[in-house]
Amino acid sequence: MKQLIIPFLMASVLLSCKKDISSSSPSNEEISIREVRRLSNEAIAQHDTVALISAWTADYHMLTSRNAEVSGAANAAHKFAEEFNVRPDVIYTRTPDKVDVFTAWNMAAEQGHWTGQWTDHNEVISVSGTYFAKWHYVNQQWLIRAEVFVPLACAGGAFCDQSPL
Repeated sequence: MKQLIIPFLMASVLLSCKKDISSSSPSNEEISIREVRRLSNEAIAQHDTVALISAWTADYHMLTSRNAEVSGAANAAHKFAEEFNVRPDVIYTRTPDKVDVFTAWNMAAEQGHWTGQWTDHNEVISVSGTYFAKWHYVNQQWLIRAEVFVPLACAGGAFCDQSPL
């Protein structure tokens, strides 16, 4: 009898640690959110503020890596247009690491990492860090209500020596 207890306990532990395959599949909501994120990355790469604004709620809010606060989708689109004008080769990419959806309230949280790159005075500037996005399901679509970008690295030129306030 004692000889059966140890194998039984080991089997119980192994079975309790077994990953539930069905829970690892992304939900339809997560798939939709990741698709909107992909499209927003594409809009940034193409410097398309019209496409970019379509990913945001009207009251979108952003806190940039340099602590600039932008309120409203129209203001954020204007800020991006200015940046695209000043930095013609700028590109930002946001890559989701985790998306959690709270369907009862039509909201979701996205956590991930971001990169930014552009040329400044013949020097390639590369900035990267983590971000958090709050999503809201409005009018049958997932939209970004808020984003916060935290810088963790900067390389390539004098821009990186200018610490934000």
